[in-house]
Amino acid sequence: MNRDRKAYLFAGLAIAAWSTVASAFKLSLRELSPAELLLYASLTSTLVLAVVIAWQHGWRSLREWRGADYLASFGLGLLNPFLYYLVLFGAYDRLPAQEAQPLNYAWPIVLVLLAAVFLGQRLKPAILLAMGVSLAGVAVISTRGELLAMRFTDPAGVSLALASTVIWASYWLLTLRDRRDPVVRLWVSFLFGSIAILIYVLCVEPLRMPGVRGLMGAAYVGCFEMGLTFVWWLSALRYARNAAQVSGLIFLSPFISLFFIHFTVGEPIYSSTVIGLVLIVGGIIAQRHFQANTLKTDVQ
Repeated sequence: MNRDRKAYLFAGLAIAAWSTVASAFKLSLRELSPAELLLYASLTSTLVLAVVIAWQHGWRSLREWRGADYLASFGLGLLNPFLYYLVLFGAYDRLPAQEAQPLNYAWPIVLVLLAAVFLGQRLKPAILLAMGVSLAGVAVISTRGELLAMRFTDPAGVSLALASTVIWASYWLLTLRDRRDPVVRLWVSFLFGSIAILIYVLCVEPLRMPGVRGLMGAAYVGCFEMGLTFVWWLSALRYARNAAQVSGLIFLSPFISLFFIHFTVGEPIYSSTVIGLVLIVGGIIAQRHFQANTLKTDVQ
C-alpha cells in the first residue's frame, strides 16, 4: 500500500470514529455523570495509549525527559483531559448533541484570536470576515434560528460549549512548538489528568461502580475520542504527501455526525443546526484559505 492510500485509510478511520463520538457522549451521559464519564474514559485512553506506545517501541523516548518535561505534561493534563472534557461533557449534558457538537467545533476561531494576541499573528479583514461568518453560525445554533430575539436555548450549556473551545485552543497553542513524541506526551498528560479527575470525583461526588452500558460507553469514548483516533490522525498526516488535503477531510466529520445523532440518539435535526454548521465550517475553511494566502504573501 503506497503512502497516499495509507494516509487516506488512517484519515478515514479517524473521521469515521470522530463522527460517532457526539452520539457516544450523549448516550453515555444517560448512564453516567460528566465526571464519571470523564474518569472511566480517561483511564481507558491512558491504557490504550500505553499499548500503542509499547507497540511503537516509544517508551525509550522517556529517557530524554527532564523534570521540566513532566511538569509541562502535568499542566497540559490539567487542561486535557481534565478541564476540557469536564466542561465539554457538561455542555453535552445540558444541550442536544446536535448543538453541543458544532459549537465545540468552532475552536479554530478562538485559536486564531489567541494566536493574534499571544503570537502576534496578523488578522487581515478577510480573515475577520470569515470569522464573522463562523460566529454567525454559532449564533444561529445557540438561538435555534431566533437571532432577533437572541434567546439562548440553554445559556449555561452554550457557555460551557464555548468555554470548551477556549480550553482546547489554549491546549493546542501550548503544544504547537512541543517537539516531544506526541503520543508519549499525550499519554503522560492523560496519566496526570486521570489522577486529577479521580481526586475531583472523590471530592465532589460518591464514587460508584457504573452499569455495563455506562462502562461500555466510557470505554468507547476513551478509545475513539481520546486515544486511538488521535494516533490514526497523526498517522494520516505523517503518510500524506499533501497534509493540507488530508486535514481538509476533517470537515466531513460534523456533517456525518448529524446522521449518527439522529439515528442513534433519536434527536430530530433542526434546520438551524444544519445552517449554523454550514456557516461555522464555511467560515473556518475560508479563514484557512485566507491565512494560507497571507503566509504566501509574507514569504514572497
